[in-house]
Amino acid sequence: MIDPMIAEWKHVFKLDPEKSLTDEALDALCSSGTDAIIVGGSSGVTYDNTIDLLSRIRRYATPCALEVSEIEAIVPGFDLYLVPVVLNALDPEFIVGKHQRALTRYGNVLPADGIVAEGYIIANPDCEAARVASSRAPLEEADIVSYARYADRLLRLPIVYLEYSGMFAPMEVVRKTRHALRQAQLVYGGGIDSAQRAAEAAAMADTIVVGNVIYTSLAQALETVKAVKNT
Repeated sequence: MIDPMIAEWKHVFKLDPEKSLTDEALDALCSSGTDAIIVGGSSGVTYDNTIDLLSRIRRYATPCALEVSEIEAIVPGFDLYLVPVVLNALDPEFIVGKHQRALTRYGNVLPADGIVAEGYIIANPDCEAARVASSRAPLEEADIVSYARYADRLLRLPIVYLEYSGMFAPMEVVRKTRHALRQAQLVYGGGIDSAQRAAEAAAMADTIVVGNVIYTSLAQALETVKAVKNT
C-alpha cells in the first residue's frame, strides 16, 4: 500500500548530505512549492552530515524523507524512511544483505509506520549508484519493465524507483514502466535539468526527483517545480 503522504508527491528535490548548499539556496528549495525533500546519496553519507542537513531543513514545513544508504547514517527525526531494494544489483548486499543487518540492529525499535521500501531499478551504468551496487546495466526496455512488474506484483512494493542518475531516460521507457504497474507508484529520477524535461517526465511518472541540477544551476532546478505544477 502506498503511503498517503507519498501518494501526493509529484515533485521532489533530492539533497546530497556530502554536497555543500548555502542557506539561501536551501531556503529557495524548501520554499519553492516542491512536495518533499529527500536526503540521500550513493557515497559519502555519514551520520554527521545527515543530521546537519536535517537540522537545517527542519526550519521549514516541507516534508522530509531519508533515503537510507548507510546503516550508520540513520538519523531520527525524518518524516519518512525510504529503503532501496536494488532489484538489478549483482551484489546481494543491496538486495537483502544490508537490510537484514539493519533489522538485526534496529528491528526491535523500528516504528510501525514511516518506513517504505523502494524497488530500485538503476538503468544508467555510468552513475555512482550503479558502481556502488554493482548493478546489471545498461538494461533493455523489456528488462526494466519486467523488474518493475516483479517489484509491483510479486514483492508488492509500494514504490518502483526508476533511476537514470546523470542522464535523461527515453520517455517511452518511463511510460511503459508506469503502464506495467498495477499498484505501485512510479518514481523517476535522472537528467531532469530544465523545466521542459521536468514537464516531460512528470507526464509519464507519478513522481519526479530533481537532484544534480540543484548544484549546477539552482535557477533551473527551481523552474522544474513550476513546470510540474502546470503539468
